[in-house]
This record gives sequence, structure tokens and C-alpha cells, in this order.
Amino acid sequence: MRSFILGSAFAGAALAANSTTLATSTLTTATATTASSSTSATSAAAGLKWFGINLSSAEFGSGTYPGTWGTEFTFPDDTAVSTLISDGYNIFRVAFSMERIVPTELTGAADAAYLANLTETVSHITDSGAYAVLDPHNFGRYYGDIITDTAGFGTFWTTLATAFADNANVIFDTNNEYHDMDQTLVLNLNQAAIDGIRAAGATSQTIFVEGNSYTGAWTWNTTNTNLADLTDPQNLLVYEMHQYLDSDGSGTVEACVSADIGVQRVVGATTWLRDNGKVGIIGEFAGGANDVCESAITGMLDHLAANSDVWTGAMWWAAGPWWGDYIFSFEPPSGTAYTYYNSLLETYTA
Repeated sequence: MRSFILGSAFAGAALAANSTTLATSTLTTATATTASSSTSATSAAAGLKWFGINLSSAEFGSGTYPGTWGTEFTFPDDTAVSTLISDGYNIFRVAFSMERIVPTELTGAADAAYLANLTETVSHITDSGAYAVLDPHNFGRYYGDIITDTAGFGTFWTTLATAFADNANVIFDTNNEYHDMDQTLVLNLNQAAIDGIRAAGATSQTIFVEGNSYTGAWTWNTTNTNLADLTDPQNLLVYEMHQYLDSDGSGTVEACVSADIGVQRVVGATTWLRDNGKVGIIGEFAGGANDVCESAITGMLDHLAANSDVWTGAMWWAAGPWWGDYIFSFEPPSGTAYTYYNSLLETYTA
């Protein structure tokens, strides 16, 4: 259900260590009938508003704070991002660390240097006409502890949103993959983020809200039903779900369960969105560089496009300059997934 970088350490641009924590999720099989979808990626593409890539590097070195730029973490490479934009991708989810952007406490001031570097990345994306999603990649935690201070969380978001309130191509993502948390708390944290963002004067931008259980699409209709109660005075909420296609949905191995597992794992969420009058996006997805995963990914994306009344798009996990030979790396020009999947995924871009 996720890809989780924990305690990674780097020397310069070379990967020195990367430990991956496996999500332990129980498979919930959707019982809804799979909607028919086009078998042509080209014809399916027209339905999706956003199609893009996660940019992962500024959140690296989890647990080492503040860390050193170039050692524990880095920022996305502008040249690589420009290549992806030229390939047609129009949305980029930029992961960062809450502990680095606001290092003292949730209600504290932003760190000027880290914010400046994040702003440079965001501006590079948005000045090119694409959308930048601000992704505090914290799993509902701050310095390792579950965030329970909803008022403080709202203040954190007011601080951050103030810096981007005038950029119409910025999207705010409340937090990456809440998990193992009280469900009412997840609702309240999302609402506090919405309220904090709007209080900053950021009234024209979209907000992505995420759910519990690593915001998995495959369990959304049984786990996150209370999030239908979220409110936004601007009516600009999008429900962000993640979906991986390996046996436990963790996104940590190359193998996909079957050629049709992609559709199977999102169809229940499609029904939930439509029944509740909401719209969603797959904020993370990936699969190995093999025929089974290619079929599963194509089926899932065609399903999203065929149901574009409730699905706004999808984003691959992930590009970033320090991924090396990571199985899902979408970093141009030689990332494993970029070389295998780019020609397919380009057909889903507008």
C-alpha cells in the first residue's frame, strides 16, 4: 500500500543505505462489478485531468534531523523534472519532511533555507505550466509520534500555505499515508489542514486529503468512510488514494498478483467516490518491469480514465536523483521504470 523510506542515509549523490518497512495489510477484495474500460491507452488518456510522477528525495534521511543537504537528503533535479514535463506529465508530488520545514514545533516558524529550496523546486514545476503537490511525507507523525494536536497541525498548514497562497498551480496534500491511527483523529487532522490552508488565504487551490491504512484504495470503502464528512468552503477537495499491486499492497517487490489486480483493487473505491459525490486521484502507484504488471497497470489506468467523472488522475512512485537501481525508479534517463514504462504512461498524459 505504500513505499516507505525509513532511515535512509546518503553520501553525496550516491545511495549508501535504504531500509524499507513493509506494510502489513489485510487484503480486502472489492465486491463491486468491474466497470468496462477501454483497452486502448490512447483513447483512455483523454479522461484524466492530471497524470504525473512523485518526486522523492527531500524527505530522505528519516530520523536524522535536520540533516545535511547532500548527505541525508537532496532536492529533485530540475533537468530531470524538465524532461518529465517534456514527456507530457503535468503533475508532480513533491515529498518533503515536516521536521525540516518546521523544525521546532508544529506551531513554529518555517526554516528559511529548506523552504527556499522547496520553493525553487515548486516554482520550476509551476513556471513550466505543470502542477506541484506539496506532500509532507510523514505518515501522520511528527518526530516519530502520532500527531494528536489538531490545532497545531492546522497552524503548521497555515504557515506552509501562506508561502504558496499566490501560486494557483500548487496543490496541498494534507499528509502522506496516515496509518494505525484512530479513525476520528484522521478525519480531524484532515479537517484541520483544510481549515488551516484556507485561513492562509489559499482559497483557489485544490487540497488532496488522505486516509488511514496507508490511504489504500483497496480498503478505502471499509476503512475511510467517515472522510466523506470532510468539508471545504471552496469545494476543492480531492480524495488521494495509493495503490500497489504486489501481494500485500506494500509496493516493495516487483511481482504483481495478476494481470487484472489493478482494476480489482480500485473498483470498490470508484463506487465509493461515485456514491458519495466525491472525486479522487491515485497519488501513488507502481509495478515491476514485467508483462504481468504492465497489464495490471494498463487495466487500472484504463479503468480510471473510463471513470473520469470520479477519478482525476494518477501519479507514479517515484522519480528522484538518489534512487539508483530502485525497481520503480522513474528518474530520467535511465531509471528502471522510466525506461520500461515511459512509453506506456506517456499515452495517458493530456
